Amino acid sequence: MYYTDKKLQFPVTVEKPNPVFARMLQQAIGGVEGEIRVCLQYFFQAWGSRGPAKYRDMLLNTATEEISHIEMLATAVALNLEKAPVSFQEEMAADPIAGAVMNGMDMRHILSTGLAAMPSDANGVPFNMSHIYASGNIAGDMYCNVAAEATGRVLAVRLYNATDDPGMKKMLAFNIARDTMHQQQWLAVLEELGPSHLPVPNSFPQSQENQDYSYKFFITTTDKQVGNQEGQAWTSGTAPDGHGQFEPFIAGPLEGAGEPKLGFGRPDTFGQKEQAMGSPVGLYEKGKDLLSRATHPNLMSDKDEIA
Repeated sequence: MYYTDKKLQFPVTVEKPNPVFARMLQQAIGGVEGEIRVCLQYFFQAWGSRGPAKYRDMLLNTATEEISHIEMLATAVALNLEKAPVSFQEEMAADPIAGAVMNGMDMRHILSTGLAAMPSDANGVPFNMSHIYASGNIAGDMYCNVAAEATGRVLAVRLYNATDDPGMKKMLAFNIARDTMHQQQWLAVLEELGPSHLPVPNSFPQSQENQDYSYKFFITTTDKQVGNQEGQAWTSGTAPDGHGQFEPFIAGPLEGAGEPKLGFGRPDTFGQKEQAMGSPVGLYEKGKDLLSRATHPNLMSDKDEIA
């Protein structure tokens, strides 16, 4: 059950309406770094949370707070659109607000919403849920949440520096502070879980992975030199999980890996005739293969025959 309060969480005022800034604020609402994303991410993590109830409760509290941030930003968008014209009369071209309309305002703020916010990003692309991460693994989800709040804070700081409106700066300063808190709370969970939460998921026995490569940093540069990767935090010393030692490794084909050969195609997949098994080239290749098998009887199958 959720409840609402008609008051905003934090005051939202605009002294100098700016339709272009309204469009920029849309990124903080419906962009991949925005509030809709984190709100729904935390809700879905909470709704599927298993284990200690405190994590579910924490996620629900923060997800609900994020609804209020969406409301604040939607209000800010509407206030920045208050003086935007809804027509393009020729004599309006010299007006700063009209100029803003023609040089950056999102036309859908006029055409689709009547000067109000939309659930979309700064380019008008609707939020589509593709960046909602809720894995059911508390550690994995916390890392996703840290990344979400970090990129959200980067966006909020850029918006703060893009406006000179005192009301907008005050609101964004509050949002930036909340992003700071949310980053810290997710990190606090990971710290509480301790190094034993690594690698994620820690429920899979490492004995079943190929441990020859668990802590090797692959060098994939063409010169095949360790170079400036030697002695780095990710190429030497103990790994954060305490289970292994980092080391650099010149990468290449491993354990007899060779060039992939898919052979010729089945006729019912309708490639070109030259690709199919029945083509002259295909029959030649098949003949060579069968001849090789005939000289090594243990390679022949009951279905093989040489015409």
